[in-house]
Parts: sequence; structure tokens; C-alpha cells
Amino acid sequence: MPKGLKRLLAALVLLFAVIAAWGIAVRLHARAALEKRAQETGVTLVAVTRVRAGTGGDNLVLPGTVQAYADAPVYARTTGYLKRWYVDIGARVREGQLLAEIDTPEVDQELRQAQADLATAEANERLAHTTNERWRSLLATQAVSRQDADEKAGDFAAKHALTASARANLLRLRDLRDFQRVVAPFDGTITARSTDIGHLITSNAPLFSIADARRLRIYVQVPQPFARSMQPGLMGEMQFADKPGRWPATVVRTADALDPATRTLQTELQVDNAQGELLPGSYADVHFSLPGVSGTPRIPSSAFIFRGSGLFVATVGADNRARLRPIQPGRDFGTEIEVVSGVSPGDEIIVNPPDSLVDNQPVRIAGGQTPVSATARR
Repeated sequence: MPKGLKRLLAALVLLFAVIAAWGIAVRLHARAALEKRAQETGVTLVAVTRVRAGTGGDNLVLPGTVQAYADAPVYARTTGYLKRWYVDIGARVREGQLLAEIDTPEVDQELRQAQADLATAEANERLAHTTNERWRSLLATQAVSRQDADEKAGDFAAKHALTASARANLLRLRDLRDFQRVVAPFDGTITARSTDIGHLITSNAPLFSIADARRLRIYVQVPQPFARSMQPGLMGEMQFADKPGRWPATVVRTADALDPATRTLQTELQVDNAQGELLPGSYADVHFSLPGVSGTPRIPSSAFIFRGSGLFVATVGADNRARLRPIQPGRDFGTEIEVVSGVSPGDEIIVNPPDSLVDNQPVRIAGGQTPVSATARR
């Protein structure tokens, strides 16, 4: 075989060998990349945050209901027809001021009858008294028997009792007649009028509603973790959606017992409203600045893991594995929850952990972050 042909064959063999080696290397690299991607796909992707240290004071915002200091319906105490009314909604009235008059023809008739009954009873009593005195004189001379004299004395006593009964009935009807005048029970503003001239009036239907809004009561339902902070004298601030600014209010009393259905404490605040700027029935956001312990750990409420054995959070170690830590929660601030034990400020925890997460499970932090070990933090 000529030498030139041998060299050509050797070059071709070498070329084929290089091509084969390159193809094998490409396949091996692709397989390694696929295996790495498969491993990454099988690892849970998580987001982390750091445990925050709480500040010394806590701001608590609760919905509140504003009510007048005194609010009462005004009822009629007699039956009849409305003769006239003198005030309407929005009118400011004083205690004892006449609000309306009721026409009571039946009561008037009964009153006249009672006056006649009393006059009859008094006449009968006078006659019985005179007769009794005469028979007592005759008894002294033994002109009549003691039995007859005792009967006259008893008749006089009975007539006296009938007179007292007739007089009491007359006074009762006079009181009913006085109830024709409907008056204000206290200083305030008329907030409702539920009747009109000619309406039939009964004792079970209110004629007016009156409210004293010079002072206001604000009721809030305080969650159990903050209940002990609600003491008389604690200051709060009210904020209204339709009014700029804030109004100071003071806690005056609490229910001293939690509602078992909601685990909340009913708390009453009061605020001065002499200028009438605030309206009863309004909705308000009540802000409280509560004393707290500085440095207490707080974590997002989305970081909790609920298991049958208790409450946990998941941290990420330097080996990219999740570690479940049991914790003891404290006060609930809505988006954040205070932690009494289990984590420290600066610890990295997983937020929104999957329900399937278990202890020592491999994880990968979103965004390519590297877990910070405890040694590195120190």
C-alpha cells in the first residue's frame, strides 16, 4: 500500500475518533445538566424572611361604635289620641319640656265619675259619723243596746274606708290626666318622632326618641391578648373616615369578662362632644398605644405551621435543609404575631411554607439567596 494512502487512512481514523469523542462528551454534559435540573425540580422552592424584634410600644387599631351618653325612647303613659306635638327631629329640649299633648276623653269621663263617687262617699261618711255619735250618746243613757251602737260604729268605719278608696281612685285618674302631657326626661336632642296628630296612642309604642350627645360613649371589642391592657384611664384616639384629625377618648370601664363566643372584652370609652362635632351612631377606628417589651420576636402570621403536636416555624440551615422549631405564640397583631419562645430576632424562617414540609427536607431559597448560618450571624 502506498505510503500516501496509509497516511490518509490514518488521518480519517483519527478524525472519526475525535468526532466520536466530542459526541460522547456532549451527551455526558447534557445528561449531567438533566440530572442537575431534575434534582433542582425535586427540591422545594421557598421564600424566607428574618425574625423582627418588636419595638417598645404597640399600636392597636379596633373598630368602635359611637353612641350618645344617654339615649331613650319616650313613651306615653296613658291611652288616647295625639292632640298636638311641639317638637320635631333635631330640636334641642330641656328636661321637663312639653313635647306633646294627648287627648284622653275616656280618662276625662272616668275622672268626672270618680269625683262624683268621692262626693257620694264623703256624704255617706258624714251621715254615718253623725249617726254613730248619736248612738254613742244614747248608749251612755242605756237607751239603746251596745249591739246596736257597735253596728253604727262599724258602719261608720266602713263608710270611712269607702271614702279613702274613692279618694285614691280620684288621685290615680288625676295622675293619668297629667300624663296627657308628654315631657322630656332629660336634656337632649330629638332624634325621632313616631306619631302625628290624630294617631291613636297606646302605652307600648314610643312617641319620640331623645339623645344626650354632649358626651359620647364608644364601645370596642378588644381581643383577648390585649384585654389586660384595657384599664380605666387608658387614652385612645378616634379617627373617622368622613372627618380629618383625631379625637382623644378615655377608657372608663370594661366588662371584666370575655365574651365566650368571640373571646373579646367589651370596653367603653368616653369623649366630650359639647360642640356637637361627632354624631351618635358613627363608625370610628380607635387607636391605642399599648406598652410593650422591646426586643420581643415577631414573625409574619403566614409563617406558622400547624401540626397535631403543636405550632411550628421552619428555618433554613446552611445545608439548605428545613428545620422545624416548636414555638409559643404571644399577642396577635394581625399581620404579625409575637413569639414568646422558639426563635430569636435575626433568624431566617420560611414564609408560606407548604403543608407537606417536613423536618430536614431539602429546600432551595427563591432568588438564589444563601442561608445565613448561626455562626455567620454571630
